[in-house]
Amino acid sequence: MKKIYKHIAILLLASASVISCSDDFVEVTPPFGINSDSYFESQDDYSNALIGAYDILQSTYVNVILGEIASDNTHAGGESANDVIGWQQVDRMQHTAINDNLDDIWDWNFAGVQRASFIIENENKIEFDGQAQIIAEARFLRAYFNFELVKWFGAIPIKPEGQFVLGDVATYPRSSTEEVYAFIEDDLLLAIDDLSENSPEVGRISKSSAQALLGKVYLYNERFSESATQLTEVINSGKYHLYGTEQGEAYENLFDSIGQNSAEAVFEIQYTGSEGAGFDCLQCSEGNVMVGFSGIRGYNGPVFASGYGFNLPTEEAFNSFESGDLRQEYTVLDIEAWVAANSSATYNIGNQDAVTGHTGYYNRKYLPRQNDNVGDANLTQPNNYRAIRYADVLLMAAEALVRGGLDETQALGYLNQVRNRAGLTDVSSSGNALLEDIYADRRSEMMGEGHRFFDLVRTGRAADFIDGFTTGKHEVFPIPLEEMQFANGNWEQNPGY
Repeated sequence: MKKIYKHIAILLLASASVISCSDDFVEVTPPFGINSDSYFESQDDYSNALIGAYDILQSTYVNVILGEIASDNTHAGGESANDVIGWQQVDRMQHTAINDNLDDIWDWNFAGVQRASFIIENENKIEFDGQAQIIAEARFLRAYFNFELVKWFGAIPIKPEGQFVLGDVATYPRSSTEEVYAFIEDDLLLAIDDLSENSPEVGRISKSSAQALLGKVYLYNERFSESATQLTEVINSGKYHLYGTEQGEAYENLFDSIGQNSAEAVFEIQYTGSEGAGFDCLQCSEGNVMVGFSGIRGYNGPVFASGYGFNLPTEEAFNSFESGDLRQEYTVLDIEAWVAANSSATYNIGNQDAVTGHTGYYNRKYLPRQNDNVGDANLTQPNNYRAIRYADVLLMAAEALVRGGLDETQALGYLNQVRNRAGLTDVSSSGNALLEDIYADRRSEMMGEGHRFFDLVRTGRAADFIDGFTTGKHEVFPIPLEEMQFANGNWEQNPGY
């Protein structure tokens, strides 16, 4: 997808060049315009619209970084306890409806819903070869964005017939979480029917991508048998393996550039460092903004590039790994140990607040590396986000099999595959002990990837692990105040906010 994301910019520049070369462009007849009536008249129109829907995925970096900060895995960090105040509030579980960073999650994911819906509502306007694949990809993307929204905000408005238009917010209710999940399920089932077994292009959706997401959706809804069925189909497809388990691969490269779009990638969001970005439009960056924000403050030294020092793993998170677990070193960077081993390396300490500040650790999976990216190096990092990994699929399948009382032997097999890749021995537990082993390994395997908060919430364990978490309130986040104002009394705020 990296190469096709650029096509939008090229098309816009080409259009601008044509217009600017005409002295009497204000008198063009008929006037230039694109709308739902004049668009979708060729296969290229559908392809370009799909590129636009994929492109929004890049702006959802904030879902990942806040999914860690909201959990017990990391502190907000930054320059001070007032740096990106919305993240600091989430870290303290003191966020309100007036939080620009939560509003970003709402806005950007609904933008994705809108772009995908624009394609779906025009799916029958013309016919062409490959049409079913494009519509199926749009359905996956709409499901993905809606899944993010329901995870963060609970009940949200849905409009099955197509895009929301101006004024809908005052007439469409917030659909119940059950209705939203049913809508997501329908989109994914329809997508699975038409998606290709193999992705048509690197970074695009395959049938297994949709099955993995559907399995995750079922797991969140405690539909364990259905979850296990979908996830097991992905496993049995033979298309994936744990990176580092075959010749020529090394686990430590999984989150470096060499490990991008590997055989572990079930769904990976593409980024590039070839186009600059700025703070005036972070969501416009083609690079992974989260990476620069997670970088070591004021760093000079080998391997890594400097960053802003947010999303700092806690000492407790670092110590939660089993002795001998290879993942500890390649998931969390102990900055003092790194500097001791690399005498030329230096760094700065920013936020020193006891609750949200410096910990001495950094999220190594998504630290900025030294590379040839252009523009603001901290905003254009090319590290792909591994949205669904094969290890994630194995652990979700193991959990579904145990919680559903289905097959503990198979669950152990899946769990031990992940453990063995990390250099750990097999476990042979059963019942609740096996479930706890899966939960513990899931934390170690997925740390730094934005899943921990939602894993704790969906399993009813959040209040036991997250300081300041209030049961009955913090399972979801507040609907942004401006959205409530637009709704003009049509919606009720989430409880406690």
